[in-house]
Amino acid sequence: MPKKPASKAAKPAKVPVHGPQHSNQVRIIGGMWKRTPLPVLSAQGLRPTPDRVRETVFNWINHQRDANWAEAQVLDLFAGSGALGFEAASRGAKSVMMIDSNVPVVRQLDEIKTKLKADNVQIMRGDALAVAQSAAARGQKFDLIFLDPPYQQEFLERCLPQCTRILSEGGLVYAESGAALEFEPGAAPDWMAPWEILRADKAGMVFFHLLKLRESVA
Repeated sequence: MPKKPASKAAKPAKVPVHGPQHSNQVRIIGGMWKRTPLPVLSAQGLRPTPDRVRETVFNWINHQRDANWAEAQVLDLFAGSGALGFEAASRGAKSVMMIDSNVPVVRQLDEIKTKLKADNVQIMRGDALAVAQSAAARGQKFDLIFLDPPYQQEFLERCLPQCTRILSEGGLVYAESGAALEFEPGAAPDWMAPWEILRADKAGMVFFHLLKLRESVA
């Protein structure tokens, strides 16, 4: 009886080779670039505004502006993934100035701008507070300012006073924080006193707010 051929030795399982981990992504949710993915780098303090929160926020803004973006001058002081700034640009904002201090983040924002051919977007590397101070010194005004800074570093406390000088009459500020900005009557800190909260909500551990200057300040 012929011998059975010896069974082949099982091949060792291939060990997967892991390249660079793919970035997380968020998506533009409205306008001409709707559904366009935006990569999110792994960088300290970078925490993109989730799609669901942005949808709520831009519904708020649309209500306040009657969905009119054609003349909107927008400033995004902590651009990060660009989710807020590119969302505004996608909806037709006249100009969007996006600021970030992180070199790889700024490089990626430039790449996204080029890909989208976003002529209404300007990307700058810089310190948010210094940019706001410089804009105030030049008398520059914005209709909408995004403040989504790293938490627990008192950025809102330092930036909101500057925003009183660069916000157009009737303008809006969107602010995210790790704590609510609503205070008992008479208990608001000095940096919050000039601001009226139009809308506020919470998603997980994130508090988000739409602000405008009180009439006595504007």
